[in-house]
Amino acid sequence: MAVDLLLGLQWGDEGKGKIVDVFTSNYDIIARFQGGPNAGHTLVFNGKKHVLHTIPSGIFHEDKVNLVGNGVVIDPVIFKKELDKLEEQNVNYTKSLCISRKAHIILPTHRLLDAASEASKGKAKIGSTLKGIGPTYMDKTGRNGIRVGDIELADFKDKYRALADKHEAMIEFYNADIEYDLKELEADFFDAIETLKSLKFIDSEEYIYQAQQSGKTILAEGAQGSLLDIDFGTYPYVTSSNTTAAGACTGLGVAPSQIGEVFGIFKAYTTRVGSGPFPTELFDEDGETMGRVGQEFGATTGRSRRCGWLDLVALRYACQVNGVTQLIMMKGDVLSGFETLKVCTAYNYKGETITHLPYNIEEENVSPIYTEIKGWAADLTGMTEASELPENLNGYIEFLEKELNLPITIVSVGPDRKQTITRKTV
Repeated sequence: MAVDLLLGLQWGDEGKGKIVDVFTSNYDIIARFQGGPNAGHTLVFNGKKHVLHTIPSGIFHEDKVNLVGNGVVIDPVIFKKELDKLEEQNVNYTKSLCISRKAHIILPTHRLLDAASEASKGKAKIGSTLKGIGPTYMDKTGRNGIRVGDIELADFKDKYRALADKHEAMIEFYNADIEYDLKELEADFFDAIETLKSLKFIDSEEYIYQAQQSGKTILAEGAQGSLLDIDFGTYPYVTSSNTTAAGACTGLGVAPSQIGEVFGIFKAYTTRVGSGPFPTELFDEDGETMGRVGQEFGATTGRSRRCGWLDLVALRYACQVNGVTQLIMMKGDVLSGFETLKVCTAYNYKGETITHLPYNIEEENVSPIYTEIKGWAADLTGMTEASELPENLNGYIEFLEKELNLPITIVSVGPDRKQTITRKTV
């Protein structure tokens, strides 16, 4: 059985958690393949809001397996807090949640390193979530990291101490003004490690292979968005992992030939959290309205998201590098009430009109070229059938399908799992 992927196509925050939750009934296994607790996947059902950071978004379906893959980095303290919240909601995760032994662990000193590094950059800071993600991936590629499987070894604490001591020396090098009590942080860390030990550790690449051989269906869940990919994103304002389709192969141990459908999620407009270029960003009343109506605040950091018109140059690029087969449009309801919508269909790049994403999209090099489309005024949030969608919204969708040469099969009209409309099947 092929492994299907579900990916964000913008700068994250597209609504992946909701769609994974909606899709979970169609799959046996939900597998997270990259990123760490810098992700915030929001799910709304039965009138309640749930935010996950590391645990896969299928966890609320008790008959499904939720797998944290080797490409993920895990903060045991944050992970324990997520588990505690699940317990409060009577979610029995002990049988349905498993973790790859090859997943790397975020140490308290990784978070301190993150804070020291960001503080030392001053105005040049990249907008890190300060969760220790970058330093953990640096140790992974530097072959210094500690993995989940190391918890089972007799010398685990010795390994921890050696790496933490190295980190403290590095923190001094930054000469940044940060205060911390490492003993207190370590007490929480080792308490959370004991909780982690209660979960099932697996050799995830073998587990997934055997699941495929036995006919199990698997959905790989991405975090962040394609434009934050360490290789193909707007570097250096990116995350520290491969958020694109290729990351699912390395983050789970799945062969490229085994990838099936690639579901790409995008908002009907564009948002971005933190620093970095954003060609279609709005600083006017339209941008303020998008942020207010869309409740654009980061689920992990609480930071306000920057808002702007849909950027088809960037979206087309993301579809291309991911091999997207189906598109899912989120937050169409947020655009209700705009008399005219704008869509960026090309860039003016140093005086030349281009339709591909160039190496540098900073403001001094790029300005958006817009196409205007008639808006709609109807409230979409109570609609349940594609036939109810306004004519102008259908016109907007059809315009995007033509530009991207891909079908938009699902339209989300609100945050609840029930506010999800299937337009067509492929």
